[in-house]
Amino acid sequence: MKYLTSFLIAAVLLGGSITSAVAQKNEKGVADAVERLRKAMIDPTEVSLQAIASDKLSYGHSSGKIEDKAEFIRALVSNESDFKTIDLTEQTIALVDNTALVRHKLSAETANSGTPGTARLSVLLVWVYQQGGWKLLARQAVKI
Repeated sequence: MKYLTSFLIAAVLLGGSITSAVAQKNEKGVADAVERLRKAMIDPTEVSLQAIASDKLSYGHSSGKIEDKAEFIRALVSNESDFKTIDLTEQTIALVDNTALVRHKLSAETANSGTPGTARLSVLLVWVYQQGGWKLLARQAVKI
């Protein structure tokens, strides 16, 4: 009985450590996906954007414009949406099963269709874990 109790206590403690490690790994995975997205938006290629976006992507701009995956990729690759720099601050990540909610502030220098500008946005990203990685499912931005 003494050994059984010791075993159960060790299993509970170890199980808690494993759960924490997995949750941290998933959160880090989401943060890494956000960073890949940031870099892909500054230096866009069809391959990098295809890899990070879900086929069901709904990408909402602060203007109210909504793009699907194909429109999102086309706008970035054609420089219609052209980010020269992107800085992300105040980022939070919340995990719910295979979904992650990410909020951050975005400050950027842009040259949309060749016209210099800036953007200051509050952004909500919805990520889903599928096909062995985090995919961007939805994004909505508002001007701040």
